[in-house]
Amino acid sequence: MAKYVLILSLLLGLAAPAWALKPSRDWVATPDSLGLRYQSTALATPDHARLAGWIVEPAANVPDQHTTMVLAYGDMNNMSYFLHQARALSQGGYRVYLFDYRGFGHSSDFAIDRQRLYYPEFSTDLRTALADARQRYPRSRTGIIGFSMGTIMGSEVAATSKCDFFIAEGYVASPQRLAAAVLQRSQKVVTLPAEAAGYALVARRVHCPWLLVGGTADQNTPLADSVLVARNARPWRQRRQVLCFEGGHQEGFYRLTEAVYGDKYVREVTRFLAAKRS
Repeated sequence: MAKYVLILSLLLGLAAPAWALKPSRDWVATPDSLGLRYQSTALATPDHARLAGWIVEPAANVPDQHTTMVLAYGDMNNMSYFLHQARALSQGGYRVYLFDYRGFGHSSDFAIDRQRLYYPEFSTDLRTALADARQRYPRSRTGIIGFSMGTIMGSEVAATSKCDFFIAEGYVASPQRLAAAVLQRSQKVVTLPAEAAGYALVARRVHCPWLLVGGTADQNTPLADSVLVARNARPWRQRRQVLCFEGGHQEGFYRLTEAVYGDKYVREVTRFLAAKRS
């Protein structure tokens, strides 16, 4: 048990937000090292970036949810740091499509300013992975699960592409407010792309079912922002729900654990996806 807690503590530290881009080229693990069934993918975006990816299949001994989740992670490291989340989802019967943004992991080179919070090109990368998932699995329900900075790209892609659902943990409601909060707390300057000026209008254009996951102790992407987005849903057109947990930023899988890592988190996701519009 002590070893399990130590591993989770290390994972939480590695997944903590940098609040500016901090990519890593080295994978810390591959899916087979966790006993996962998977295949590697190589994608080309419309603007000719090359993206590396992994498709993790549902675990063999559980009911298949016939659902593919494209995972958009945050502002640092690479897709290998989210293999434990992918394993928890796989054990819940989900297929998980992980990929690296350009400039991250084994994807193609991209000039990155490490004071920048995100680049709009990352939305192109996510949109490319989502389209590939839909083409590969046309009979599968296909959507996005995003974390931290990945919720920016996730909401933009969900608002402009065919997407069956959107799960957002640590939802960034205002990049401008986040950059100001980081400056105030740590004296760190975080810059934004010009496209951030129109980001406030994106949420109203997301019409797929949207589950917002937030921690009560999350300071920079506060739970109140997720609650407000859910309350602003238009009746009969937008189904939105908030799943809260006692904890901080990106601690959802850890905090929503009972028997094995992330099991309660995955059950809540399954309950949300199974529900019908009221």
